[in-house]
Amino acid sequence: MVRLLNGLLPLVFAAPAFAEEATAPARDAGRNAPDTLGTIVSLGLGLLAVVAVIYGCAWLIRRMNGMTGMNNNAIKVVSVLAIGARERIALVEVGGQQILLGITPSTIRTLQVFDQPVVDSANPPTGEFARRLQGMIGKSWSAPERKD
Repeated sequence: MVRLLNGLLPLVFAAPAFAEEATAPARDAGRNAPDTLGTIVSLGLGLLAVVAVIYGCAWLIRRMNGMTGMNNNAIKVVSVLAIGARERIALVEVGGQQILLGITPSTIRTLQVFDQPVVDSANPPTGEFARRLQGMIGKSWSAPERKD
């Protein structure tokens, strides 16, 4: 037993030295680790700077007259009628003249250019447009009658 204690005694006294050697690299690694708070603050300030630049560019573009486009009501959409799932007929007034357009997902075609206005663009559209359009095209817009 004395022999066992004599063998273990140096190990017991040497244990703190081993522990100190093991924790020394950990302390050095802690000193070399990046500052988490500093990194978060740096990233936050960078994000705020980018957002400020985006808002500044948007404000500048709005202030420029040439970039926003001039909306002087030269073109007015008088009426739009859906004739299918993705097809539409639109009556557009340009320079006092009304143009009937066929609109599909791939094209826009001029169907008719009217010499006289078909619909008064100042008043809201009524069923009169449909009747006049039906008379000019020559087709019936009513559903076909069923013969049961």
